[in-house]
Amino acid sequence: MARRQQKVLGPDGRPIDRASLTEEIAAPSFGGVRSPVTGYPADGLNPLRLAQILRSADHGDPVRYLELAEAIEERDPHYVGVLGTRKRSVSQLDIAVETVDDSPISVEMAERVRKWVKRGELTSELFHILDAVGKGYSFTEIIWESSEGQWQPKELKLRDPRWFRFERHNLETPLMLNDIGQEVPLPAFRFIHARMQAKSGLALRSGIARVAAWTWMFKAFTQRDWSIFSQTYGQPLRIGKYGPGTSEKDRNKLFQAVANIAGDCAAIIPESMMIEFVTAQNMGSSTEHYEKRCDWLDRQTSKLVLGQTATTDAVTGGLGSGKEHREVQEDIETADAQDLGAILNRDLIIPWMQFEFGPQKTYPRLVIARPKAEDLKAWTDAAVPWVQIGLEVDEGEIRDKLGLSAPKAGAPVLGKTASTASNPQVAGGKGDKNSPETKVKYHLKGLNGNFQGDAALQSQEPSAGHVDDIEPTALLADQLGQAATPAMTNMVSTIEAMLEASGSLEEFRENLLGGFPELPTEDLAKVMGEAIAASMAGGRAMIEDAADD
Repeated sequence: MARRQQKVLGPDGRPIDRASLTEEIAAPSFGGVRSPVTGYPADGLNPLRLAQILRSADHGDPVRYLELAEAIEERDPHYVGVLGTRKRSVSQLDIAVETVDDSPISVEMAERVRKWVKRGELTSELFHILDAVGKGYSFTEIIWESSEGQWQPKELKLRDPRWFRFERHNLETPLMLNDIGQEVPLPAFRFIHARMQAKSGLALRSGIARVAAWTWMFKAFTQRDWSIFSQTYGQPLRIGKYGPGTSEKDRNKLFQAVANIAGDCAAIIPESMMIEFVTAQNMGSSTEHYEKRCDWLDRQTSKLVLGQTATTDAVTGGLGSGKEHREVQEDIETADAQDLGAILNRDLIIPWMQFEFGPQKTYPRLVIARPKAEDLKAWTDAAVPWVQIGLEVDEGEIRDKLGLSAPKAGAPVLGKTASTASNPQVAGGKGDKNSPETKVKYHLKGLNGNFQGDAALQSQEPSAGHVDDIEPTALLADQLGQAATPAMTNMVSTIEAMLEASGSLEEFRENLLGGFPELPTEDLAKVMGEAIAASMAGGRAMIEDAADD
């Protein structure tokens, strides 16, 4: 039975105040310490300012760095695209819940977690937690709820990382800003602190955005120069000419006409005046380096975020390299999924189970992973022969492997139904399951040997105490006919095809002789062999019975 409402101690050794867990403690507020209004350090960014922003973050003041990381996602379509791909590939993976043992409390804890992870909001919440991929870390507040004495997470809300700091003496221990701006330790069991680092070291220096800031800045320079070039040389230069003695009024009219042509594409001038259009030569080759520069920077961003370029930039680099690039992306996905699972187990699952069941030696564990593709046909072909020779296999395991559920009571089912009768005990001690007669009669029905009948014949199985009412020879004849029919049908179909393809009896004879080794005779030979062996065993059993009488 689960142990509920026990005192749970936080890292400081003090009991957790359960009543406060349902209240938000890090919600945003305009005009307060946790203001949703952000700055824009990306405006007019240059190498000097970027270096200053990163140095401030290195010394424990990450606000401008975090604002810059947010601005890059808003202004760079390529960066937000590849970063979103990486986060979505993990947030949509299957989540399994594993238990350490089969004790009742372990099973109950696992069932509670399995029910919770089916929430439709969880995919979006995991996506937001993975904001740590870009910035290096993220903070998510856990909003708890209790109903009928049971505690569980109601909502996981991402909080702006600008509202958090790290201890100045080590830059590792996370702190939060309280309502008056003081840096205080994170309350126990209230936050998911995710650290997903692109490199080893401090969280403030290990985010992808720290590297992406440089490529984005250089690409912004290139795009600005490209825009200026296109505006200046993308359209022809308009030159107005006027003759000697033209009045100032006429010159002003000519200038106004030339200036308005760019937008209006129409103007009127006196007949004595002339407008000439001069087009820049070789402009295509002049602008090509701008495009190449932007494409090159985008490829560097793809490598930074996804580890490769083939899935985003259509640059495979050689035969078969596309598959290798996809494998690299899957390696990164696997690592992110393992990190996310460990974070959730540490900051969410264990506190939750302690609230509900008290401290335990072991807890359920979330496993986030992509299902591995398996060749079920190859697996079936390998398993079936072992089952046929007597290997006992759990039926539930087979259903799980094939993704099939157990049939519900009363539901129509496909497949053969196993006989409900057990090996009978016949009168006089002759019905023992090891006696010759019992072996003969039930071997014919596939209960103790390889010779199998179908469902129709199995349905004719006698009830216990009435075995002697059916002759073994009759069973043998019926089962031989049913088992041999498919094999004979295959042979006859092949022979009929030979006959139709032959133009004369002589040709048919040659085809039959030449194709005899190819005829499907193995099944028929197997049936005949088993039938002969069964008839011989039956004969011996009847002789022994007669001798006993």
